[in-house]
Amino acid sequence: MTSPASPGFERRLGLFQATTVNMTQMCGIGPFVTIPAMISALQGPQAMFGWVIGAIIAVADGLVWAELGAAMPGAGGTYLYLREAFQYRTGRLMPFLFVWSAVLFIPLIMSTGVIGLVQYAGYLWPALVHGKGLSTLGHVVAVGVVGLVVLALYRKIGDIGKITSIFFVVMLVSVLGVIVAAFTHFHSDLAFGFPHDSSSKFFSGLGAGLVIAIYDYLGYNTSAYLGAEVRDPGRVIPRSIIYAILGIMGLYFLLQMGVLGVVPWQEAKDSSSVASLVLERTWGKGVAQVFTVGIIITAFASVFAGLLGGSRVPYNAARDKVFLPWFGRLHPRLHFPTVGLYAMGVVTAIGSLFTLTDVISMLTAVFVLVQSVAQIAAVTVLRIRQPNLPRPYKMWLYPLPSIVALAGWIYIYQAAGLKPILLSVAWLAAGAIAYLAWARAEHAWPFGHEEIHEAFAEHPGQASA
Repeated sequence: MTSPASPGFERRLGLFQATTVNMTQMCGIGPFVTIPAMISALQGPQAMFGWVIGAIIAVADGLVWAELGAAMPGAGGTYLYLREAFQYRTGRLMPFLFVWSAVLFIPLIMSTGVIGLVQYAGYLWPALVHGKGLSTLGHVVAVGVVGLVVLALYRKIGDIGKITSIFFVVMLVSVLGVIVAAFTHFHSDLAFGFPHDSSSKFFSGLGAGLVIAIYDYLGYNTSAYLGAEVRDPGRVIPRSIIYAILGIMGLYFLLQMGVLGVVPWQEAKDSSSVASLVLERTWGKGVAQVFTVGIIITAFASVFAGLLGGSRVPYNAARDKVFLPWFGRLHPRLHFPTVGLYAMGVVTAIGSLFTLTDVISMLTAVFVLVQSVAQIAAVTVLRIRQPNLPRPYKMWLYPLPSIVALAGWIYIYQAAGLKPILLSVAWLAAGAIAYLAWARAEHAWPFGHEEIHEAFAEHPGQASA
């Protein structure tokens, strides 16, 4: 049955496909390009434990997503949750600000995948890279990759589920190939050669390390964005989120340990294609080149999955008249939001023209306030405001996971650095101004009366359809 908020979509994604969508989005190019940055931040083999702490924060936040996604399985994810929770006091301000932020940070996340893809392609075609960044030719290829992703998404969700499953297999083979190669030539003295001051270095670099780790875990919520297209969402969404986080944590930990067991950490922290380096030293350059192709496909798959979920966000907002109306159009035959896909594709292409470090810092600061922190508050607000809302899943040990997630996000936000923080605040301020202009034109709060509409509480039984 279709969610009350999302007519026109088809519920075709089961547990396996929803989990693979999440994992494919999480394990794109991220760990392959950020393992050196994690080692550099934590200054030694102790970097492997940074992934574990990042996973704790991700699981705590994942339980927030699980409760909200199971109760309100519609297209748009956070947009729906903030709309339902904060309509009582601030009208449509919070969902507007989320969409305002999402049209920036979701494509920026995809931009990092494109940048990493081209960096690894530089292992095969050195003309694509220049120093630590991309060459002019590399930027041209990056924009072309974005166009190819948009073209690949121009199809029905059922077909996309099949494509994503194929991408998931390629991703798994690529990651496991690097892990197996590393552990067949593993040197424990390298992997566990902790410096004498490893504890102090670990904690002094933990903030920067968690910014990297949480960036690499992003994507565990993709199935919630696709809530209107998930079968049995009350069961599938929570499980797909938790399974994806735990599975990817294990892969990241083994990948980091394997790299450290082959390449000295002092060398690994300066490598731009560390996975290819590991494969070259273990199985030879020919095999390294073959697996590098797999890594490139994996990066492509992460961008594919991210734009798939992200394009649904402005669609749902437009249908609720909280965003530009042309974003509310579905393709008449293939049933996907056309304008959202095209717009986010353009922003992704623009973001790919910047450096990886700059993009990661900016996107982290932008999404923490309006998505992560506000969504944690939404769980409590909805439990108070809508006690009769059908909740197929309730957060374990509530409110402890919310508290852990909130503390983690605040710590990560301040660790992103002053410049990204100031830029994120400026972006939100601009969004608030844009909202006031829109609200005056539409006679919405605070310039008019807002009607309270508890969409999912008013349609019991559909939340778990």
